[in-house]
Amino acid sequence: MKTELTVNGRTHVVEIEPRTTLLDVLRDGLGLTATHAGCEHGVCGACTVLVDGEAVRSCLILGVQADGLDIRTVEGLTSGDGTLDIVQDAFCETHGLQCGYCTSGMILAAHALLRVNATPDEEDIREAISGNICRCTGYQQIVEAIALAAERMRTSNVLGAGEVVK
Repeated sequence: MKTELTVNGRTHVVEIEPRTTLLDVLRDGLGLTATHAGCEHGVCGACTVLVDGEAVRSCLILGVQADGLDIRTVEGLTSGDGTLDIVQDAFCETHGLQCGYCTSGMILAAHALLRVNATPDEEDIREAISGNICRCTGYQQIVEAIALAAERMRTSNVLGAGEVVK
Protein backbone atom coordinates (compact mmCIF):
# COMPACT_ATOMS: atom_id res chain seq x y z
CA MET A 1 0.00 0.00 0.00
CA LYS A 2 1.26 3.45 -0.83
CA THR A 3 1.48 5.37 2.46
CA GLU A 4 2.47 8.94 3.25
CA LEU A 5 4.43 9.25 6.48
CA THR A 6 5.63 12.48 8.02
CA VAL A 7 8.70 11.55 10.05
CA ASN A 8 10.83 14.15 11.81
CA GLY A 9 9.24 16.91 9.73
CA ARG A 10 9.88 15.25 6.35
CA THR A 11 7.23 13.60 4.22
CA HIS A 12 7.98 10.17 2.82
CA VAL A 13 5.79 8.30 0.38
CA VAL A 14 6.54 4.63 0.90
CA GLU A 15 5.16 1.35 -0.35
CA ILE A 16 4.30 -0.76 2.71
CA GLU A 17 2.89 -4.24 3.07
CA PRO A 18 -0.24 -3.91 5.26
CA ARG A 19 1.25 -6.26 7.90
CA THR A 20 4.48 -4.24 8.37
CA THR A 21 4.84 -2.49 11.72
CA LEU A 22 5.76 1.17 12.01
CA LEU A 23 8.92 -0.01 13.79
CA ASP A 24 10.01 -1.97 10.73
CA VAL A 25 9.13 0.88 8.37
CA LEU A 26 11.22 3.31 10.43
CA ARG A 27 14.22 1.01 10.81
CA ASP A 28 14.26 -0.93 7.54
CA GLY A 29 12.43 1.42 5.20
CA LEU A 30 13.72 4.79 6.36
CA GLY A 31 17.00 3.82 8.04
CA LEU A 32 16.08 5.39 11.41
CA THR A 33 17.77 2.78 13.54
CA ALA A 34 17.70 4.61 16.89
CA THR A 35 14.18 3.23 17.33
CA HIS A 36 15.02 -0.16 18.77
CA ALA A 37 13.26 -3.49 18.47
CA GLY A 38 13.09 -5.03 21.92
CA CYS A 39 10.31 -7.38 22.91
CA GLU A 40 8.14 -6.66 19.84
CA HIS A 41 5.07 -7.04 22.08
CA GLY A 42 4.78 -3.46 23.40
CA VAL A 43 6.14 -4.30 26.83
CA CYS A 44 9.70 -2.92 26.94
CA GLY A 45 9.33 0.56 25.41
CA ALA A 46 12.53 0.39 23.33
CA CYS A 47 10.52 1.16 20.19
CA THR A 48 8.74 4.24 21.59
CA VAL A 49 8.20 7.10 19.15
CA LEU A 50 6.00 10.18 19.28
CA VAL A 51 2.89 10.07 17.12
CA ASP A 52 1.11 13.42 17.10
CA GLY A 53 3.03 14.19 20.31
CA GLU A 54 1.95 11.06 22.18
CA ALA A 55 4.32 8.26 23.16
CA VAL A 56 3.44 5.17 21.09
CA ARG A 57 4.99 1.71 20.84
CA SER A 58 5.94 1.50 17.17
CA CYS A 59 5.93 -2.31 17.29
CA LEU A 60 2.18 -2.25 18.01
CA ILE A 61 1.06 0.06 15.22
CA LEU A 62 1.08 -0.84 11.57
CA GLY A 63 2.91 1.47 9.20
CA VAL A 64 -0.25 2.02 7.15
CA GLN A 65 -2.07 3.18 10.31
CA ALA A 66 0.42 6.05 10.60
CA ASP A 67 -0.60 7.48 7.22
CA GLY A 68 -0.90 11.25 7.60
CA LEU A 69 0.22 11.33 11.25
CA ASP A 70 3.19 13.30 12.59
CA ILE A 71 5.89 10.87 13.73
CA ARG A 72 9.00 11.90 15.62
CA THR A 73 11.91 9.63 16.40
CA VAL A 74 14.90 10.46 18.57
CA GLU A 75 16.83 11.37 15.38
CA GLY A 76 14.33 14.21 14.90
CA LEU A 77 15.12 15.87 18.23
CA THR A 78 18.56 17.23 17.39
CA SER A 79 18.90 20.54 15.63
CA GLY A 80 20.18 20.82 12.08
CA ASP A 81 23.75 21.27 13.31
CA GLY A 82 23.59 18.13 15.47
CA THR A 83 23.16 19.91 18.79
CA LEU A 84 21.32 17.74 21.30
CA ASP A 85 17.95 18.94 22.55
CA ILE A 86 17.41 19.72 26.25
CA VAL A 87 16.20 16.23 27.21
CA GLN A 88 19.02 14.46 25.36
CA ASP A 89 21.58 16.77 26.96
CA ALA A 90 20.12 16.19 30.43
CA PHE A 91 20.37 12.41 29.93
CA CYS A 92 24.05 12.80 29.06
CA GLU A 93 24.76 15.16 31.95
CA THR A 94 23.14 12.98 34.63
CA HIS A 95 24.39 9.68 33.18
CA GLY A 96 20.79 8.67 32.50
CA LEU A 97 22.01 6.20 29.91
CA GLN A 98 24.26 3.22 30.08
CA CYS A 99 24.16 0.75 27.19
CA GLY A 100 21.77 3.06 25.31
CA TYR A 101 19.28 0.44 24.21
CA CYS A 102 16.34 1.95 26.11
CA THR A 103 17.53 5.54 25.83
CA SER A 104 15.65 6.68 22.72
CA GLY A 105 12.38 5.31 24.12
CA MET A 106 13.02 6.92 27.51
CA ILE A 107 13.83 10.28 25.92
CA LEU A 108 10.68 10.23 23.82
CA ALA A 109 8.55 9.18 26.81
CA ALA A 110 10.07 12.15 28.66
CA HIS A 111 9.16 14.47 25.78
CA ALA A 112 5.56 13.22 25.85
CA LEU A 113 5.40 13.87 29.60
CA LEU A 114 6.98 17.33 29.44
CA ARG A 115 4.64 18.35 26.62
CA VAL A 116 1.69 18.05 29.01
CA ASN A 117 3.35 18.61 32.40
CA ALA A 118 6.05 21.28 32.70
CA THR A 119 6.52 20.66 36.43
CA PRO A 120 6.48 16.91 36.97
CA ASP A 121 7.38 15.55 40.39
CA GLU A 122 9.25 12.28 40.85
CA GLU A 123 6.02 10.27 40.93
CA ASP A 124 4.85 11.82 37.64
CA ILE A 125 8.19 11.02 36.02
CA ARG A 126 8.26 7.45 37.27
CA GLU A 127 4.69 6.92 36.04
CA ALA A 128 5.55 8.36 32.60
CA ILE A 129 8.50 5.99 32.13
CA SER A 130 6.91 2.99 33.84
CA GLY A 131 6.32 1.29 30.50
CA ASN A 132 9.97 1.55 29.50
CA ILE A 133 12.37 -1.08 30.78
CA CYS A 134 16.01 -0.28 31.52
CA ARG A 135 18.28 -3.08 32.62
CA CYS A 136 21.34 -0.91 33.38
CA THR A 137 20.65 2.28 35.33
CA GLY A 138 18.29 1.49 38.18
CA TYR A 139 16.18 4.42 36.83
CA GLN A 140 17.38 7.03 39.35
CA GLN A 141 19.59 8.86 36.85
CA ILE A 142 16.82 8.72 34.26
CA VAL A 143 14.42 10.34 36.72
CA GLU A 144 17.07 12.96 37.52
CA ALA A 145 17.60 13.61 33.79
CA ILE A 146 13.91 14.23 33.18
CA ALA A 147 13.63 16.51 36.22
CA LEU A 148 16.68 18.46 35.03
CA ALA A 149 15.24 18.73 31.52
CA ALA A 150 11.92 19.98 32.92
CA GLU A 151 13.72 22.64 34.95
CA ARG A 152 15.79 23.74 31.97
CA MET A 153 12.74 23.87 29.69
CA ARG A 154 10.89 26.06 32.17
CA THR A 155 13.79 28.48 32.51
CA SER A 156 14.63 28.61 28.80
CA ASN A 157 11.07 28.83 27.43
CA VAL A 158 11.73 25.82 25.20
CA LEU A 159 9.34 22.88 25.14
CA GLY A 160 11.66 20.59 23.24
CA ALA A 161 11.79 19.26 19.71
CA GLY A 162 11.97 22.81 18.37
CA GLU A 163 8.84 24.13 20.11
CA VAL A 164 9.17 27.49 21.85
CA VAL A 165 6.84 28.93 24.50
CA LYS A 166 5.27 32.17 23.29
